[in-house]
Amino acid sequence: MERYKLIKEVGDGTFGSVWRAINKQTGEVVAIKKMKKKYYSWEECVNLREVKSLRKMNHPNIVKLKEVIRESDILYFVFEYMECNLYQLMKDREKLFSEGEVRNWCFQVFQGLAYMHQRGYFHRDLKPENLLVTKDIIKIADFGLAREISSQPPYTEYVSTRWYRAPEVLLQSYLYSSKVDMWAMGAIMAELLTLRPLFPGASEADEIYKICGVIGNPTTESWADGLKLAREINYQFPQLAGVHLSVLIPAASDDAINLITSLCSWDPCKRPTASEALQHPFFQSCFYIPPSLRTRAVARTPPAGARGALDQQGVKRYSGALPNSKLTNNFSSPKLHPPLVSGVQRKLDMVNLNGIKNEKSIKTIKQSKYRQPGKDSPTSLNKGRTGRGVSETAERLANMSVGTRRQSMGQARPPPMKAGVNWISESGNYMLRTAQQIPTGRTFPRKVAG
Repeated sequence: MERYKLIKEVGDGTFGSVWRAINKQTGEVVAIKKMKKKYYSWEECVNLREVKSLRKMNHPNIVKLKEVIRESDILYFVFEYMECNLYQLMKDREKLFSEGEVRNWCFQVFQGLAYMHQRGYFHRDLKPENLLVTKDIIKIADFGLAREISSQPPYTEYVSTRWYRAPEVLLQSYLYSSKVDMWAMGAIMAELLTLRPLFPGASEADEIYKICGVIGNPTTESWADGLKLAREINYQFPQLAGVHLSVLIPAASDDAINLITSLCSWDPCKRPTASEALQHPFFQSCFYIPPSLRTRAVARTPPAGARGALDQQGVKRYSGALPNSKLTNNFSSPKLHPPLVSGVQRKLDMVNLNGIKNEKSIKTIKQSKYRQPGKDSPTSLNKGRTGRGVSETAERLANMSVGTRRQSMGQARPPPMKAGVNWISESGNYMLRTAQQIPTGRTFPRKVAG
């Protein structure tokens, strides 16, 4: 730790405090998390979930763990430094965020979640405080409660801050999946659009009451497993009709409302995966970038004529949700990061031609680029050249475009996410009583403890 100079404490939590610090040798500003618990062996340190999970992940939307230090039985995590978190941005803000800002942040978070879930982890504690922001970049942080998807139940009963806790966890299920992260993102997305929490429950029972007040009570059709979970703990859902989210989020577009509604579904099986959420129409503008807004880096993509045709294909291809799109193969690439606009389009240009399966179809595309000259054209006088079908220049350009597009071919599709779970519970009879409803207002006490 002698290489670092602590500057200022920027956060304090249950398990540790976070300091802004500077590397004396390089001058780099970092964030150092000092754990409150004592650690008496190095093996105990490296087996921590936060260490094990972050060591396996390298993504532009997941905070980077630079170093782990144990000194005098005190454990320090050295992270890249981010300016603030989403909660800090929201708490003192009077004017609503634009939908474009919310779209940019959520698109990045879903990229990080898709990467994380495909590598076998889910976060379990997503909330605005754990989403760190620097300018237009947002990153997922605090993996202290992260768990492997393949790990054996029972899982920890308490996970996540109450306002973002999925209903299956509130009903004390010991078996749940990465879909708890998707529920949390639905609540966070709604809060970004309104600057007010969507489900501000004062207790577990009140949290369920708040959820029923927004999306209505579950039924046999909407969540039969949830009704079974409730019976096992002797709990009865309040009978509430709910309201349409467009009433609570009047400034949001229809696509935004549709995405939040699907994310906040009672049944985890009906919530989209992170990969599917990225393909929702709400994020369509994140895929297609108009030519006038592209940077000079686009010059490395296929020629203008070919690129124009691909642009039209891209608009048609991403006009709606595409559950089977191969775009998910590219989540780990930094080129998908929103600031690198040209990288997004270049990746999509390659993906759009994944349907080309063999050389025969490639040749057909090459020939279609050539227009037969007229009778009076000087080119038609040269019969030898006419028989070749294309000029040398056109053929070279066609080969360039096909070669570039085929870079993404042959990549293995990621394994499908778990579609759902079977809910079980071994807890005894425990009556949950509905608490008094919190009066509406601008401010809400924000407590981490469950």
